[in-house]
Amino acid sequence: MVRTSVRAVAVLALALGLSTACVKGADNTSASGKDCAVKISFFGALTGPNAALGTNIRDGAKLAIDQYNAGKPATCRIELDLRDSQGDEKLAPGLADAVVQDAKVIGVVGPSFSGESKAADGKLSDNGVPIITVATNPSLSTKGWKTFHRILGNDATQGPAAARYLRDTLKAQKLFVVDDTSEYGKGLADEVKKTVPPVGAGTTSKGQTDFSALITQIRASGADAVYYGGYYAEAGPLLKQLRGQGLKAAFVAGDAVKDDKFVESAGKEAAEGAILTCPCVPPDKSGGTFAAEFKKAFGSEPGTYAAEAYDAATIYVAGVKAGKTTRKDMEAFVDAYTGKGVTTTFAFTPQGELDLSAVAVWAYRVEAGKIVAVQEIPKS
Repeated sequence: MVRTSVRAVAVLALALGLSTACVKGADNTSASGKDCAVKISFFGALTGPNAALGTNIRDGAKLAIDQYNAGKPATCRIELDLRDSQGDEKLAPGLADAVVQDAKVIGVVGPSFSGESKAADGKLSDNGVPIITVATNPSLSTKGWKTFHRILGNDATQGPAAARYLRDTLKAQKLFVVDDTSEYGKGLADEVKKTVPPVGAGTTSKGQTDFSALITQIRASGADAVYYGGYYAEAGPLLKQLRGQGLKAAFVAGDAVKDDKFVESAGKEAAEGAILTCPCVPPDKSGGTFAAEFKKAFGSEPGTYAAEAYDAATIYVAGVKAGKTTRKDMEAFVDAYTGKGVTTTFAFTPQGELDLSAVAVWAYRVEAGKIVAVQEIPKS
């Protein structure tokens, strides 16, 4: 379907908090009041080596949906449908088929990782399923997927921001770039290379535990900084072994490393001082009472992308409140949506990206075993 630039209906519906009765269910059966029920799917890793990232996203979406369902009266009950990809792109097409076949699913929060997004989004879009993702590979919005939306900045903003931080703040003179060959990791590392040409480059593989050959390459290059494009499951052991072999080069990585599991696997001492970039808002900078409500619900501070997932689910909730209970109607609603969330102000381009003015990339640093916000990285 063709995207529209007309946003007034969505804004008015959100502003008035409309609670009209559902007219047609996602399965094309008539429904109203308490009999109306739809599903929003979470699509991402809940098990596997990088499950912590998926759990953050699931919990953010769950909080938004739970708050809506607890409201009195809830016009149309929303069920959070869980699709565990294990972060494995080979599983993604089958999960996409399952989502498509469940007619009550009117939107997806996810897929969470770029590789699984590439494998699944075409199926979802072809069947009219709205997508709001945190996956950051820039190419995802260039595939012609009409239902694709990204709730944050992509790696064409994160990669250059990380490179500027390396060059301007860390004053790195010799950069060695490593990636894990994944759709996400390689894409992010390539963006860094465009801004700061490296003195050397290498790769890791999923599940790798011995990085001695790579560390030999890094040592020989004379690098004073290492950039890693990939996930925390490999980043932690890599940094631990780098420090174990006496290399003091600054270590910088992207958003998929920004998790306490990275610190745990690297070890507190080795992780100290590591810089992690993310197009995500620090919890204490999120709007409203989100951080406090999240901690009350889950007993912990919101992790990476929990707030962004909360915003994604909140957009769907606003659509349901406005009576948008079919995929077609929800897709039109999301396309036209404008509004302020807890992370930023939302308006999607025809390709499903956020306006660049709404995108911010932050630098975080590991200090005494904790990942703390340092600064928003200047855009130029």
